[in-house]
Amino acid sequence: MAFATSLKLHNPFSPTSAATERRDLDFPAAVYLNRRLRNPPRTVAMATVPTNDGAPRINGHPHINGHAHSYAPALAPRVAFQGAPGAYSEFAAKTAVPGCATVPCRTFADAIAAVQAGQADRAILPVESTMEGTALRNYDLLLRHDLVISQEVNLFVHYCLLAMPGVRPAELRRVISHPMALAHCGRALAQLGLHRREPVEDTAGAVEMLRSHRLLDTAAIASPRAALLYGLDVLADGLQDESWNVTRFLLLSPKSSTSSATPPLPPPNPKTSMVIAHRGGSMVVLLKVLSAFSRRNINLTKLEIINSSAVENKAPVMILDIRGKGSLRAFPHVLYVDFEGSKEDPRAKEAIDEISQFSVFVRILGCYAANPNVYDLQ
Repeated sequence: MAFATSLKLHNPFSPTSAATERRDLDFPAAVYLNRRLRNPPRTVAMATVPTNDGAPRINGHPHINGHAHSYAPALAPRVAFQGAPGAYSEFAAKTAVPGCATVPCRTFADAIAAVQAGQADRAILPVESTMEGTALRNYDLLLRHDLVISQEVNLFVHYCLLAMPGVRPAELRRVISHPMALAHCGRALAQLGLHRREPVEDTAGAVEMLRSHRLLDTAAIASPRAALLYGLDVLADGLQDESWNVTRFLLLSPKSSTSSATPPLPPPNPKTSMVIAHRGGSMVVLLKVLSAFSRRNINLTKLEIINSSAVENKAPVMILDIRGKGSLRAFPHVLYVDFEGSKEDPRAKEAIDEISQFSVFVRILGCYAANPNVYDLQ
């Protein structure tokens, strides 16, 4: 049997219940949008940015336009992210590492390169969402580089329609944002009569473009924090077509350089991510993997199957072989697995050793503290 799409055991982000709220958006023809109030199964914590130096700023940036350094202390960890100041990835970085200095990068690959070049200490990447699954290609970037997952953070993505101060909704002729944001808000934009949609590299970049060029006939889709950062008006909020819109971010770090024979203590409430590659027999390998974990009572929180040979013209998955000469190896069949527990746990070691016997390649992507909270920017 061939698998062309992701197979997930469960959706950890799904809300158990929800209520609805109707909001008047003051648009022509009295357009109303419904958005569901969040009632998640786990604690929803607020993403805040500590400020202990007294400097006037929003999200660590001393002025609205441009990519200036933050007021973070000189020894604060530097976290690279894709996008302009005010991007969702930057808020995720500030949530994961409070007080960090953020390093804006043009692409996700540039964020990883910044860590490898010593220009940043860590990089943060979005890897999956409740609306897109794992359509993001950042797992591929993770596999191609020798960085490890050190932390995870789940961010509620709340989209707003932003415009220059004083601009009325009836004056808008187009909307700009990241392609995924435009897709996530398609029905709402149609209701608002905004049919001209132009993609840009990221949501905060759209806001920056709006502000720097003083576009009076254009709106941008971004976060409420971006509106504060750039001094724009929020014309409508809760634009996302699906009210429960959560993105999972992974914080990537270089491997520890310590040479101690004693392994480091596992994090509290540990979770381990790994990738398993094989040449064929997808169903057989899948059943063997499930058996290796189930017989040892190890719970899986993620299971995704990539079968590139089942999709026409789909390239194989490239994985950096960190055990060998650091070369990239191509595999047509790959399994991504997250399981509860530390890789140093004897049961986990037994399961990994068993899987290594029937698979071609196994790589541990990281062991880190599981974080079930969903952080809201509002």
